[in-house]
Amino acid sequence: MDQEDLSLSGVMSEMDPELLAFLRKIDSFVKWDLISFFYDNPHTTDTAENVARYAGRNAETTKAELAELAKSGILLGNQLGDMTVYSLPHDPKTKELIRRFVESLDDRQFRVKAIYHIIHHMR
Repeated sequence: MDQEDLSLSGVMSEMDPELLAFLRKIDSFVKWDLISFFYDNPHTTDTAENVARYAGRNAETTKAELAELAKSGILLGNQLGDMTVYSLPHDPKTKELIRRFVESLDDRQFRVKAIYHIIHHMR
């Protein structure tokens, strides 16, 4: 483990282990925004293109990030004919982690740790 990994471990060590495991699946600010979008719009089931437009993000980037979020189980991706639509999962445990993540963003210390985590993974 290099010095950077040790400093990241130190910053994240006080975080709830479940929330930390969830955060480790969020390696971009686009994913952060998409999770927040679905949390704020819990009944949304839509295509990547429409979600990108509503969230103010690039459609291609959004499509790739939504696919990764669905693959990791954070969001649900369903095929409808030749298109994929995304929504919140039905799993109560995942919904609860999403709620905790989004509500934790109101805490400055948590937000700083989350930003640090994402920037560390962007390198």
